[in-house]
Amino acid sequence: MSNLILQCKRLKDAAKLLGIADTKKKNKALYYVAKQLRASRDIIIAENEKDVRNAREAGMKESLIDRLRLDENRIEDMIEGIETIIDLRDPIWNSNRVWTLENGLTISKMTVPMGVIGIIYESRPNVTIDAFALALKSGNCILLRGSSTSIHSNRALVNAVKEGLKASRLPEDVIGFIDDVDRSVVMEMLTLNEYIDLIIPRGGNELIQFVIKNATVPTIETGVGNCHVYIDESANLEKAIKIAENAKMQRPGVCNACETILVNEKVARDFLPLLYQSFDGKVEMRGCEKTRKVIPVNRAGEEDWFEEYLDYTVAIKVVEDIKEAIEHIDKYGTKHSEAIVTEQLEHANLFLRQVDAAAVYVNASTRFTDGGQFGFGAEMGISTQKIHARGPIGLEELVTVKYTIVGNGQIRE
Repeated sequence: MSNLILQCKRLKDAAKLLGIADTKKKNKALYYVAKQLRASRDIIIAENEKDVRNAREAGMKESLIDRLRLDENRIEDMIEGIETIIDLRDPIWNSNRVWTLENGLTISKMTVPMGVIGIIYESRPNVTIDAFALALKSGNCILLRGSSTSIHSNRALVNAVKEGLKASRLPEDVIGFIDDVDRSVVMEMLTLNEYIDLIIPRGGNELIQFVIKNATVPTIETGVGNCHVYIDESANLEKAIKIAENAKMQRPGVCNACETILVNEKVARDFLPLLYQSFDGKVEMRGCEKTRKVIPVNRAGEEDWFEEYLDYTVAIKVVEDIKEAIEHIDKYGTKHSEAIVTEQLEHANLFLRQVDAAAVYVNASTRFTDGGQFGFGAEMGISTQKIHARGPIGLEELVTVKYTIVGNGQIRE
């Protein structure tokens, strides 16, 4: 029996206890974990510095190293996420529907944990804590498999979690961590239907497609982010510049960063020079021919409209109207996050209704598509599927349902 199966058996056993744990017990465990994270801050940062150094030596681009890096502020953000989750309503054993049939049977639709959730993720060590905290509050055990680039950080974080759990009344086996970076272990994980109830991949397109194509365990597909900002003909240009700059530059290496800016041709001559000045050479701009007639930028090819750069690069296309903007998003977007900057209510409503994405914004940056920003405390990832989980995956997306039926001796005729 492999080490992975042994670990999964322990998770499965722990899930039976966690699934019926009361809210107070779960919150207390989260409290102790948050406390231990603060106490372990120096160790975590020191271990993270090893990963950052290795990534830089391996030639990882700086925008992706930014996703890997942990500092005191980011650790505090993780702790604040746990504290938010503690304050949220327990999603387990709730019902939004109870009814009684003519024969006297009372049926309740109750929320229950999934059981054991596996998450496979790249680079970002904060996912270790986000995934654990959401899983525990929703009554699920969690099996973590991070990437080799963040192995030192993840080990330190999991150790802190386990130390925190020792002070609680919950077993340490509610969390599992795959320390082996060999890809064959991932293949084994993807087919352990007997032990794992759900798998969530979080990372680049290659990882997500690998999981989707090879998993026999049910999966929630998180999506890559080819996100757009459309500058409408009625846009307030000062507002538009701030939104475009934030969506592209605030953290370019994350999935909710803007990768393409669409500009209505009626405002292109006014807006594009302002955008060029705003980016100030810090962003490589690749434009269509109409864009290049207004500002001196590199030529955008067909491949640029599909690209998730995750870097200081942006594609720019001048469009005739909102209809062409929506058609472009339909063709090239990844159904993640899309934004319109407009002062026309009719155009705002049209964009909201017709754009097919998990998150659609009017006059706001796409950077808000985030579990923490939405008030969920954290997220497992951003789902772009059209299933019960779409957008940031928080507590309510990590439960399933059980129908309970109470009778008094009824039998079916």
